[in-house]
Amino acid sequence: MVKRLIVICMMVLMTAPFVSGQLWKMKRYEAMAAIGTSQFYGDIGGFTIGDNALGLRDITFRQTRFSVNTSFRYFFTDNIAARLSFTFAMTHADDARGSNSDGRLYETSSFIFEPALFGEYYFVRNRERNSFLFQTYRYRRANRLSDFFRSIDVYALTGIGGAGYNVFYGNDRIQQRWDDDPSLKTKGFTAVIPLGIGAKVAFDPNLLLGVELTGRYALSDYLDGYTSQFSKRNDVYHTFSVTVNYRIRTASNGLPSFRFRRQ
Repeated sequence: MVKRLIVICMMVLMTAPFVSGQLWKMKRYEAMAAIGTSQFYGDIGGFTIGDNALGLRDITFRQTRFSVNTSFRYFFTDNIAARLSFTFAMTHADDARGSNSDGRLYETSSFIFEPALFGEYYFVRNRERNSFLFQTYRYRRANRLSDFFRSIDVYALTGIGGAGYNVFYGNDRIQQRWDDDPSLKTKGFTAVIPLGIGAKVAFDPNLLLGVELTGRYALSDYLDGYTSQFSKRNDVYHTFSVTVNYRIRTASNGLPSFRFRRQ
């Protein structure tokens, strides 16, 4: 009897780390909501490439608008996830500041709706996801810096998406240019290629708050309703967002379980 108990205890001790290390599989799904800013880089406004190292001079409060996002994430492995994302953003561009501020003075504003499929790679993973005590609300933080680093995720993302755009405003100068050149498009749909980085911090077993910066390269040069023979690249826009992420239990059939309850 004693030998049997010793064998059982040894088996439990040997398998416990492996069982604990798979706790993340109980919550493969995450729902995410985000709100933040958007910044546009097109043919209206901004400085020429030679006068604008890394595009930093084009980042201004005047050109900043808002963005909102909702996403649904699934973890294939502990550090690889896919994410279905829907982003709505408003963008603004004008020549009040930049290489054309002394003559052309175009101004436009656009709406962008972007469905996208992202792939995410987590090169830093929070250790709380596999902590039995944390996942059952029994872990008590000591408010130390080490607790913060135990709870953080850092990831990179890329993928493919589409941008439905509509230039809903143009000042008199650009309106005249549209009348003179009907080939200039003010609405349409184009593919976009996203690239970004983000971070999340786990505050409890289900809730994570984070930030994310994602740029998009569009396969169109008309998101601001204008292009010219001097244009050397397509339009680009980025969003900076504050994110709220909620982890969802995985049901026995592998699908998300929407029975929200405290463990």
